[in-house]
Amino acid sequence: MGYQATIEKMKLMKLKGMVRAFSSVIEAEIGSNFSPDELVAYLIDSEWDERYNRKLTYLLRVAKFRYKVNFSDIDFTNKRNLNKDAILRLSDCQWIKNGKSVVITGATGVGKSFLASAFGNQACVNNYNTMYFSCMKIFNKLKLAKADGTYIREIEKIKKQDLLILDDFGLEPLDASSRLIFLEILEDRYKVKSTVITSQLPMNKWHDVINEPTIADAICDRIFNHSHIIELKGESMRKIKTKTSD
Repeated sequence: MGYQATIEKMKLMKLKGMVRAFSSVIEAEIGSNFSPDELVAYLIDSEWDERYNRKLTYLLRVAKFRYKVNFSDIDFTNKRNLNKDAILRLSDCQWIKNGKSVVITGATGVGKSFLASAFGNQACVNNYNTMYFSCMKIFNKLKLAKADGTYIREIEKIKKQDLLILDDFGLEPLDASSRLIFLEILEDRYKVKSTVITSQLPMNKWHDVINEPTIADAICDRIFNHSHIIELKGESMRKIKTKTSD
């Protein structure tokens, strides 16, 4: 009877991990195997794991990554100019803590979006708020927000993200509105919050697609001078997988 009252109190306090752990101890009749401090530690660890997993599930759902992948899914066997040691050093997410960014360039299919999604997943694992957008979609979304009066709210939401992933930059030249939106996003985040940007274009072509010298200088300065640069090369991973499966 006493055990059930304790469980009910745990439920009222929304200690789901503790409820599950304590119930398993009672049902298995292994309580005598724990010293008092061991039992408390077991219950607290169970509650910690419950809350961590619940938060991770939420972060992954909100992020909306293009690919559901993690660091262990990254293929280092193909020759893509992908330095395994350099990539794994980024897995601790210290670069996010330091407000640094990552730029990933390379041809279509070489794995830019996949790698960016893996960085995003690792950020969520380390409890960082993360959002993923294709560049075209975020610019269009914010243009509409300017029209309906929600721009400030949307830009503040983006500003608060520990990591922002902008995929497929440079698929088409930026118009005046997109240039200013892009600059504002980067200005808000420079050396404070982290950004991952992927692009098919080599960095020396970014000025052309931004299409306005002064703004291009400001954008590139904020990106290139405080980022880890990953230049992927080689054959499309899609072609390689097709060949392997034949």
